[in-house]
Amino acid sequence: MTIPLLHVEYGQTGNSTKPNNMGMREMQAKAFAKRDAQYLLLKAPPASGKSRALMFLALDKLAHQGIKKAIIAVPEMSIGGSFADTELAKHGFFADWRVKPENNLCTGSGDDKDQGKVDAFIRFMRGNDQVLVCTHATFRFAFDKLPDVGAFNDTLVAIDEFHHVSAEENNRLGAVLDEIMSNSSAHIIAMTGSYFRGDAVPILSEEDEAKFEKVTYTYYEQLNGYRYLKSLGLGYHFYQGRYLDALGEVLDPSKKTIIHIPNVNSGEAAVDKYSAVDHIIDTLGEFVEKDRETGIITVKAHDGRLLKLADLVDDRKTSDRSLIQAYLRNIKSRDDMDIIVALGMAKEGFDWPYCEHVLTIGYRSSMTEVVQIIGRATRDCEGKTHAQFTNLIAQPDAADEDVKVSVNNLLKAITLSLLMEQVLAPNITFRRRSDMRPDEQPNSGDVIIEDTTLPASKKVVDILNKDSDDLIAALVQDTQNAKRYIQEDTPASAVNETALPKIVACRYPELSAEEQDQVVQGTLTKMAATQGGGIKDGKDLPDNALIEDEKIYVKQGDFFVDTVKLQEAGQTYSAEETVRERDLPDNAQIKNPQTGEVKTADNRFIKVGEKFINVDRLNVDLIREVNPFRDAYEVLSKNVDAPLLKAIQDYVQADRIQMTEDEAAMLWPRINEFVRNNNRMPDKDSDDPLEKRMGEALIYIRNKKAERMARG
Repeated sequence: MTIPLLHVEYGQTGNSTKPNNMGMREMQAKAFAKRDAQYLLLKAPPASGKSRALMFLALDKLAHQGIKKAIIAVPEMSIGGSFADTELAKHGFFADWRVKPENNLCTGSGDDKDQGKVDAFIRFMRGNDQVLVCTHATFRFAFDKLPDVGAFNDTLVAIDEFHHVSAEENNRLGAVLDEIMSNSSAHIIAMTGSYFRGDAVPILSEEDEAKFEKVTYTYYEQLNGYRYLKSLGLGYHFYQGRYLDALGEVLDPSKKTIIHIPNVNSGEAAVDKYSAVDHIIDTLGEFVEKDRETGIITVKAHDGRLLKLADLVDDRKTSDRSLIQAYLRNIKSRDDMDIIVALGMAKEGFDWPYCEHVLTIGYRSSMTEVVQIIGRATRDCEGKTHAQFTNLIAQPDAADEDVKVSVNNLLKAITLSLLMEQVLAPNITFRRRSDMRPDEQPNSGDVIIEDTTLPASKKVVDILNKDSDDLIAALVQDTQNAKRYIQEDTPASAVNETALPKIVACRYPELSAEEQDQVVQGTLTKMAATQGGGIKDGKDLPDNALIEDEKIYVKQGDFFVDTVKLQEAGQTYSAEETVRERDLPDNAQIKNPQTGEVKTADNRFIKVGEKFINVDRLNVDLIREVNPFRDAYEVLSKNVDAPLLKAIQDYVQADRIQMTEDEAAMLWPRINEFVRNNNRMPDKDSDDPLEKRMGEALIYIRNKKAERMARG
């Protein structure tokens, strides 16, 4: 059974695909507004139009900002096609995008590190041409051949899929960028669809990152603004044994699907990669033929339909791979392709808008990778109303004494969905009350920081608006956190008063204790809003919604008055006159009859637990009751059998057990005696103190054994 962990409905507003008078879509216009920045970091999801956004930015810098050359570096040669000649002027922009064939080093044959491409790069730097497209590898190798980093003065360096860079010492691309920033006047544009620090080493050093102007366009803005796509679902399917035997349960031949098979060296790999593809074909139906001109395989499905399948796994013939890739680049209709099988490919820079299902086999540790994979299914196209991501995950075997690795993978897969919940939800924007006009009303997604008594610095607000996803990533993707907090009896305070403050203090040591606490509270507010489905207007709540301390009003002239205040003033009213808080009209004026004070009602609500809270009454104590790991426990408890759940709980609770090896060794004979006499293992939850301790000793022993096996 596939477990739906997340289902998000979108508004189909069409805003993200609607061009302005310069031919720019919403995200592109947002990026263009920051075109004067020397260092610009653009975070936007797949299919939002980052490549064209870069064209607009580069052309403006070349024409109006004194930039003489623009270098666009992409991770793979296949992605270079996104920067081919493009007509922009006919849509309202001042120029078209043009790249001379000899300056597009991602076309034609040859390795991206070969000397010919490096030489072409150096010729470009010494010549008068303005635009060059190359791979990250060509850029790195050519940089090493240039005599002086000053060659990049008055040059734009644009890095596509920027998450390939890191601040690690052995990351050569990161070191190159650092040197260019330190020793030249170059402008830099970095683009990524998955800029998260929580699942990897930092992409940039703190010092370099602070120099960048950041433009963020969220997944929700993108998907909510589509015309056709209505919903996105994320789900997990647990299997036992071989994944090959479970394929038939999750693979629907009627859905346009990309299948990511596991690496042969991973624990999920049951057979070699070529045999895996053969098994997938057998699951779908019967092999018919392989087209010699395109490399595309025809499969006759069990219902008689003919399916077109692209095998991107088979690398035994380079010519066949090239034929298939050429075919995929020229897909024009829904009927041109049905199934794509991939291993390490079809994750980024790959456009198949008709894809509606991504099936990934095996645990993926990287948030970056998951975002890129999901992005293959979230293109908008006519006839596609739902996109689905399914992760086929091995279920740990409760009978296996060493469940450590499999449980770790399971916990990481589940917690990854908690972060995706944040990524795919409506965006939250933090604003200080002191920055708002007296008559200004918050936008639908605004969270107001009341800073009249305790001021909130601009630094705090910037962190909450730009980096809170990174903080949440660091929290939920830490395996140790998952072990500690994915438990039934773990109070939310354990997460919110220990784990998150520690992350904030480590990440921002320059903040005062009060500022760090403000960042923690704001991040928790964002998690609370996301868990409850975002900030909702009163009119959008279901009629049976439970609202904490809901106020009731009576209209008096142009104002609404709280019935509690009326009662205190000794005034009477009829039930027919009353209006529920959720039913107040927009911009309703609330008057206090005792003081005469008038304020505009904030008729927006956040769901916390089973109740909705008016954002005006959302206090710190309520926020701190939010446990980001709650849903993960519920998924596990509802979808695995009792023995496995107990094995998982034993494993995650092992760290809580205070015991020495000497005590465990002393108890081992008594454990064996207990098993012989009772025909069962001692229970750590027993009411008998001795049995309880023997149960804890058994968990301790198994955990130590697993650790020693892992060390070899």
